[in-house]
Amino acid sequence: MTFGFAPSAGQPTPRAPGSFGMPSDSSNQLARSLEPAEWAAAGIPLLRDPREVVTGLHARHLPPPRTAVVAVLDQEERLRASASFTQRADAADGWVFRNALLSQLRRVIPHDLRRRTPVRTAVLLYCRDGEEQWTQEDGAWMWGLRDACTLHGLRCGAYITLTRAGWRVLGEGRSGRRPQAEASRRQTDASASRPPQHREPPTGVEAPRGRLGGGGIEPFRRATAM
Repeated sequence: MTFGFAPSAGQPTPRAPGSFGMPSDSSNQLARSLEPAEWAAAGIPLLRDPREVVTGLHARHLPPPRTAVVAVLDQEERLRASASFTQRADAADGWVFRNALLSQLRRVIPHDLRRRTPVRTAVLLYCRDGEEQWTQEDGAWMWGLRDACTLHGLRCGAYITLTRAGWRVLGEGRSGRRPQAEASRRQTDASASRPPQHREPPTGVEAPRGRLGGGGIEPFRRATAM
């Protein structure tokens, strides 16, 4: 079914509803990307303890290269939800990344669009090959994270890369050597080679919620499952 009016002569023909997708030309892709200076000037809230956030997300998801981990933190930087997914190598476009992030956010946590001011913050950890310096792909992830947060009623938080050199919060300069992308790959391979272990069914008793970090893995895991 089609709605609307026929365009007058000289006016552009409106696109069909199904065609409001990603423009494929490279100029539009460049527009859907943020430079580090633009990101730093956007007022992205600083993490109080980025090392703890990175360590906790790495321990929970063990992301291999080309894996994104999106996490939602409350005002005390406690984890409320997280999800990891692998992105196609040829999709370095902010529009694609925005849709992928928004899909994951909708899957793991309700939106906050009814609030006047966002109270929860989404951060993104992206594990990739290559050097630690900013790339065009990073700029597309930044654009996608910012837009997805707007559409889900969240504050846009830190964008963190995980490479063989360690982790880095882009736009801030804070970084560390551990964990690393190669460590993720080795731990994932080691886990896959182990025989499956029997686990007792849960008792239904909820453990206290903990902060992110390497020491609180079980509370962390339950928090991400919400």
